[in-house]
This record gives sequence, C-alpha cells and structure tokens, in this order.
Amino acid sequence: MKKLSIPLTATILLLIIAPVYTFGMHIMEGFLPFEWVIIWSILFIPFFMLGLKDLKKIFARDPRQKILIALVTAFVFVLSALKLPSATGSSSHPTGVGLGAILFGPKIMAVIGTIVLLFQALLLAHGGLTTLGANAFSMAVVGPFVSYTVFRFMRKGNVNKGLCVFAAASLGDIATYIVTSLQLALAFPDPVGGVTASAVKFLSVFLLTQIPIAAAEGILTNIVYDLIQKNNPEGEEAYEIKGYK
Repeated sequence: MKKLSIPLTATILLLIIAPVYTFGMHIMEGFLPFEWVIIWSILFIPFFMLGLKDLKKIFARDPRQKILIALVTAFVFVLSALKLPSATGSSSHPTGVGLGAILFGPKIMAVIGTIVLLFQALLLAHGGLTTLGANAFSMAVVGPFVSYTVFRFMRKGNVNKGLCVFAAASLGDIATYIVTSLQLALAFPDPVGGVTASAVKFLSVFLLTQIPIAAAEGILTNIVYDLIQKNNPEGEEAYEIKGYK
C-alpha cells in the first residue's frame, strides 16, 4: 500500500492545479421545489447509512485501505470539479464514482460521493445543501450501482478487464445524468408533453456534452485502476479475494 502514495500524491496535485468553474454540480442550490428536496433526501438517506456500515467493515478488516479510500475520494473530487455548462440549472462533468464502485462495491460510494458534494457545495459553490439529496442520489447511488453491476456482469462473461473498467465507468457516468434528467423533468414537467417530454429535452441537452466526457472518464479510470492493481503487492485480484464487495 505504500506505493499508492505516488498516485495519491499525483491526484492531490491534480486537484490543486485543476481549473474550477462556478457552474452548479448537477442541480444548483435552490433550483428544486421544496417537495422534491425532501423526497430525494428521504430516498438517499438509507443508502448513506448502508454505506457507513460497509466503510466500517472495510476499515475493521484492513485499516491500510484508508489510503486507497482517500485516493478514491480525491479522484471523485477532482473529476467532478471539472465542469461544462449544460441544461439550465445544471452542468456536465465526469463523476469519478466508477473507480470506487469497482474496487469496493457501490454502497460506500454513497458516503464518499456525499462528502465530495458537501465540500464542493460549501467550499466551491458547486451545487448546494438543498439539492444535496438529489445530487447524491444520482451521482453517489445510481451511478456507482450501475458501474458495479456492469463491471461484475462483464467480468463473469470473461470480457477483457480493461474493457470492463471502461464500460463500467462510462455507463455509470451516463446513468447519473439519466437520473438527473428525470429529477429535473419531475420538478419541471413540460406544459404540453409532461414529464416524459421534459426528460427527453433535458437528456438530449446533457448527452451532447456527456457522451464524450463519459468516454474520457472511462479511459482515465482505466489508467488509474491499472496503476492501483500493478502497485498492489497482494496481486491483481486482491480486492475481490478479500470480499470487499
């Protein structure tokens, strides 16, 4: 695990020099009606509690994994801080959650994603406290679960690991924005076509920028994942053998 300090340091340096834009993360502060703020917060909380339990189990099993968890958190922070303006009240950017979901399973990403979103809302004016539940549900719950499911399914089919990581990270990113589009559509249905028409409009705007972003995230996640595995003294499959998932 000592060798992980190298990629961890590199990630922190990237965070320091990364450009910061002041567009809202997914859904910006005050954009959602109050009833949807409550609904998405209620839906998110159980996943956060399950994530805390999983995180405690990981640390109890092997305290050294704190270094890798820190790397995963920094990776999410860096990638999700790189933004492009997109649909009204939102933005397009990588999510970074696929890496942690692949290494440790999806539940702990509810905790890591929330920490990242909270810090960005308070320190970088990205997103907000009122939209934390909605943003966390899309990025820290749905995205990781999709990434994990895709990775495990493809691995069982003996697909090349690099392709598995790429697909998992990319599709987890896209899934996040599908949910975000639905969240915005439910809050702001089209006067004529209703929720469906509104969701299609939001998603069509998002995908213009999100598809190439998701592909880039898949490539970067592959590079970092490969670096972690090569520097793991216990072997390439150590995380799966230990049952972290």
